[in-house]
Amino acid sequence: MSAPSAPAPIVVQKYGGSSVADLDKIRAVAERIAATVADGRRVIAVVSAMGNTTNELIALAQQASPAPDRRELDMLISVGERITMALLAMCLRDLGVAARSLTGSQSGIITDERHADAQVVEVRPDRLLQTVEDGTVAIVAGFQGVSRQREVTTLGRGGSDTTAVVLAAAVKAEHCEICSDVDGVFSADPRVVPSAAKLEDLPLEAAVELARGGAKVLFEDAVRYARDHGVRLTASSTFGPGSGTRLQVKDAPTKPVAVTSDHQLVAVSTSAADVWSLLAACGARVRSVEGGQAIVDIRNVHGALPDALEAQPVARVRAVASALAERPDRWHRAHDALQVDGIDVQAHGAAGDVVWWQVPAERLSDAVRVVHEALHRPG
Repeated sequence: MSAPSAPAPIVVQKYGGSSVADLDKIRAVAERIAATVADGRRVIAVVSAMGNTTNELIALAQQASPAPDRRELDMLISVGERITMALLAMCLRDLGVAARSLTGSQSGIITDERHADAQVVEVRPDRLLQTVEDGTVAIVAGFQGVSRQREVTTLGRGGSDTTAVVLAAAVKAEHCEICSDVDGVFSADPRVVPSAAKLEDLPLEAAVELARGGAKVLFEDAVRYARDHGVRLTASSTFGPGSGTRLQVKDAPTKPVAVTSDHQLVAVSTSAADVWSLLAACGARVRSVEGGQAIVDIRNVHGALPDALEAQPVARVRAVASALAERPDRWHRAHDALQVDGIDVQAHGAAGDVVWWQVPAERLSDAVRVVHEALHRPG
């Protein structure tokens, strides 16, 4: 008697808002998934809301209230992904591919109690595995889960990427593919630096540092989880040709030079009364504490910060490369180039693989170009 054949491998594919912006694109995504199934793989597809739906829902909430209640905000903004998942399942069925849509909670994603910036604490993938066991494609609403108090929660910006990675780890997927409108990770944003080169391979440790610096294609929670749980990641284009970027679980001997920027930061005094509880309550994330101030990411605040914090806007450029901070001969070249270009360096720092510069927000794109050119100059 011959041994039973091994089950087909599972792959997780995540499709961002630009990939599912309208019905034509959703149909194209369905065809891409159908081709993956025909190639002998079981598919879990994680989807974002269509186009700018989430931003539009947040704007609607802010019209209702300048500081919307975060529980009710989660109830509102979680619907965008549910629309996409149902439409994609319909399109797959029309192609003759069995498909079933599942919410984050139905997929077993359990989070903490934070609203609009929840952290995944557990994944119970039984229903998800039952769905794909017979070849049915599971279409999962990204960006959302359920708390142990049975409250709907969302995972913050980039939460659909996080959904894909945690599910890939839970089901022991062959790999996880992050699909967007660009073919991988570049040495800088190609819309800002036309000479930016695509990185064929990128260590996950470097990916975490780029994500912390504001890289658009990478989201910190997702890449950190992939690093910590051994998930194989690929960042690739949904529709265009190209090999994408392979994000390696194990570190490489060298990290390529990459430059990113972030303007969604503020500085607050650490001496303010109840500073840490105020930041946590509004969804702000502390990036670093430098002297008497905290540098805070405000992507998931969705309202005004408390006046008591006296927040000041901050814009920073971050360069990542192997032991870059230990090579002042290299990064001082970029530092000097910023000054030659007349860009005011308000603060700077260096540690490990990272060097950063704080600059005026209106010169941020110029600073990215200057730093990228200086660090990629031969010699």
